[in-house]
Order: sequence, then structure tokens, then C-alpha cells
Amino acid sequence: MANRTDPTAKSIRGTNPQNLIEKIVRSKIYQNTYWKEQCFGLTAETLVDKAMELDHVGGTFGGSRKPTPFLCLVLKMLQIQPEKDIVVEFIKNEDYKYVRVLGAFYLRITGTDADVYRYLEPLYNDYRKVRQKSPEGAFSLTHVDEVIDDLLTKDYSCDIALPRIKKRWTLESFGSLDPRKSALEDDFEEEEEKEENEQLAEDLDDGAEKKDHYRGRSPVRDRDRDRDQDRRKRDSQRHRGRDYERDYYDRDYGRERGRTRDRDHDREKDGDKERDRDRHRLRDEREYRRERDREREREGRERDRRERDRDRRRSLSRSRSRSRDRKDRDGADNRKRRHARASMSPRRHGERAYDSRAQDEPKKKKEKKEKGKDDGTDHPDPEIAEANRLRASLGLKPLKL
Repeated sequence: MANRTDPTAKSIRGTNPQNLIEKIVRSKIYQNTYWKEQCFGLTAETLVDKAMELDHVGGTFGGSRKPTPFLCLVLKMLQIQPEKDIVVEFIKNEDYKYVRVLGAFYLRITGTDADVYRYLEPLYNDYRKVRQKSPEGAFSLTHVDEVIDDLLTKDYSCDIALPRIKKRWTLESFGSLDPRKSALEDDFEEEEEKEENEQLAEDLDDGAEKKDHYRGRSPVRDRDRDRDQDRRKRDSQRHRGRDYERDYYDRDYGRERGRTRDRDHDREKDGDKERDRDRHRLRDEREYRRERDREREREGRERDRRERDRDRRRSLSRSRSRSRDRKDRDGADNRKRRHARASMSPRRHGERAYDSRAQDEPKKKKEKKEKGKDDGTDHPDPEIAEANRLRASLGLKPLKL
């Protein structure tokens, strides 16, 4: 409830008045002890007492960006939105300089362009010293007219973005604002009148001497000469006024051109920074893609190696299982044979042995016969058969004819 805007307050520049201060700075103010203790329940009348207690101006300071009491009171004025007459009285107050600066700052944020120039330009004649707190927390001396010049010429003041206002000559061309009148203009006019009087007295003295010297001169010529002198004086005064206006506009134009040049320089610097950021970002992206591809290749090689190891282990396990099964089968067959032999009776065993010998004899005879045939000993020629027998005894191959 303490941070809400007054329900009767009007929107400024199409938004809530408190939104004219950035959200981060506004949240810092809401958390500040000065705001909670000193600004709670303030009204337009009691706000004056707190403004009279100010001893410096500034925005935020320190590592945690603490707001100054000056900035807290500015937000409080935006919250309660005092009437314009009260703000004008703040600005016209000559006894308390910080009250004047507070009113000027509030009017610069919320006032119209014409009101800003109309009420703040007269403060250029206030040369009193004020204390200003820097962002590092140190104090420095400045003047009221310097603070007003910052409000009229800069975009930021006390860590607050100032709303944009039209140029003075634009308002003058529209008729919304009268030409600026300097406070030193009266002094300039007095000096000019004094110089004119002195020049006129010298001219009169010179004219009297000339008349004494030229007594036969025509009065018509003297009258023409006086008219020419008056005309030259009027022309010099007119040119002097034009020169003053030209100097004023040239000074403002030069100031605006300097600000434009600074903005262009800042824009170029921002562009260079942006290009550097893009270049670093592209380089980082290329390095990231290269590192990602290398990582994927390593992962692929590692995956292939794991698959090969798994296949090798599977093949080894299969061969071991097959050899184990073969050994098991062979062992089972041997056990069956041994069991069969052990369970067989002696008689049957002898019969089986006799049967096996009987079966083996024809085989041996057949093999011997075939071997004899192969040796060539059964050749029809007796000499060749004898030679083959001899060669067979010697382990040589038979003769084949």
C-alpha cells in the first residue's frame, strides 16, 4: 500500500508517474530504509520539511546501488503528484537551494516542454554551490546552474532517463515560447547607452571645433551630416542586436552539433562493439561445432570398439560352449561304452571278441591281397613278379608295365 500511486494522480506521458523511474532503481528505493521510515505517509505539505533537510543531490551509489534521499523524495513526489503551483514555489524558493533543485528535477520529468524552458532557464543565474554524491559514494562540489544545464542538455541525470524535449528554437518557431531574454541584457543596454552618449559628446565637440574652423560652411550640409551619423548609429545598433541573436543561435547550434557528434561517435563505438561481439560469437560457434564433431567422432570410435569387443566375447563364449558340449557328449559316450563293457558278462565278452576277430580276418586277407596286387608280385610275367617282390622287400615301388 505504501508504494502505490495516489488514486487521484493523473497519468504522465501515457503511463503511471512512478514508471518514469526505471524498475530496478524503483525497487532499490522501495527497499531503502530512508524510504520506509522517512517517506511513509508524506503529503505535499509535509514533503517541504523533508526537502529542507536535504544536504546533497545524487542518484544511486555504492556497490549495492543505494539510492540517495534526494532520489527517494523525487519518487515520493511522483507518487503523490503535488499541484503545479507547489512545484513552482519549490523552484522559486531562494532560501533553500536543494528545495529549488528538487522542484526543478520534478518539473523536468513531468512538465511540458514550454514549462521546462520557462521555469528552468531563469535558474541559470543561480551560482550557489551544492554537494553532489558520485556513483562511487564520494562527494563533489557543483553549482545550481550546472545542475540545471545538465537537466536541459543531457539525457540522463541522477541515474534517471530524462524524457526528451523539443529544441528551444522549434518552440519559438511554433510560437509556444518567447525568445530568450538574458539577465545581462539590461547591463548590455546600459553600456551601449553610455558608449553612445560618450560618442555623441565627442562628436559635438568635434563639430563645434569644425564650425569654428569652417565658419562659412552651409547649415544644410551640417544637417545632412548629422542625419548620416544618426543613421549609422541605428544601423550599428541593429547589427549588434542581430549579432547577439546570431551568436546565441550559433552557440545553441554548436552545442547541438557537438551532442550530435558525440552521439554519432557513441553509435560508432556501439557498432564496433557489436561487430566485435558478432565476430567473437561466430568464432565461438565454429570452435563449438569443431569440438562437437571431434567429440562425436570419439564417441563413434568408442562405440565401434565396444561393439567389436562385445562380438569377440560372444564368439569366444559360443566356441567355449560348443567345445564344452562336444566334450560332454564325448564323455557321455565313453561313459556309456565303459558301462556297457563293465555290465557285459565274460562269456558274452569272449564271444564278442571272437566275433570281432572273425570279422577282422577276411578284412586282413583282403587287404593283403590288395597289397599284393599293388606290389605287382602277381604279375603274369615271372621275372617281373620276382623283380617286384625284390623291390617290395627293399621298400621300392613296383614296376608297372
